[in-house]
Amino acid sequence: MILLLAGTAEARNLAGYMKDAGLACTASLAGATRNPFDLSVPTRSGGFGGAQGFNAYLDAENITAVIDATHPFAEHITARTAKICAERDIPYLRFERAQWISRTGDSWHRADSYADLDRLIPKGARVFVATGRQSLSHYDHLQDRHLMCRVIDTPDATFPYPLGEWIIGRPPFSEASERATFEQFKPDWLVVKNAGGASGKTKLAAARALGIHVAMMTRPNAPVGIERREQVCDALEWAEQHG
Repeated sequence: MILLLAGTAEARNLAGYMKDAGLACTASLAGATRNPFDLSVPTRSGGFGGAQGFNAYLDAENITAVIDATHPFAEHITARTAKICAERDIPYLRFERAQWISRTGDSWHRADSYADLDRLIPKGARVFVATGRQSLSHYDHLQDRHLMCRVIDTPDATFPYPLGEWIIGRPPFSEASERATFEQFKPDWLVVKNAGGASGKTKLAAARALGIHVAMMTRPNAPVGIERREQVCDALEWAEQHG
């Protein structure tokens, strides 16, 4: 049985291909999103309960290989999973889409940490936060900017900063819809993680067209020595070898 750690569009596509190939697979979602997209294979939702719980799950479900297709910035999940699989001699693959690369007309500014945003973004600027709700705790030093954070589900809590607001939106977003959103809320800056992927590029194209500055968060380093794939076909081939 292959365990697919999901939560990305690439994981959803891979799950469909694995089902079509007749591979025994269970997908796992963190449970952070209400009403997630169907993955077409048996799916569990929620955390494992730390390293001990993850080890117990591997034993109980007779997991023989793990494909980690979580978000490129889910560094703690990736580090823990790679370590446990190495200790147990379970084949492990990190399936991670390629990073975005800037093109002519982009106004990208590299940010290696959230602290860099204070240096990059002028006081009083309107900032469209596309790094997720859970990242907002890292924006305390930007309270003198107007922050707009896009989330999938309507939060129960009020916006945590006096200057700012929630923007509700469920992907995928077209370039036209992203342009319309930016024209409505008029951000000066867009903060985004370099997650890669086709769907997320639309907000970058909209920012390019409208002359919006982009603070591009660099990816965390992946664990050393792990197997990695960037294409669905290559990840499926690996799954067929280990399934």
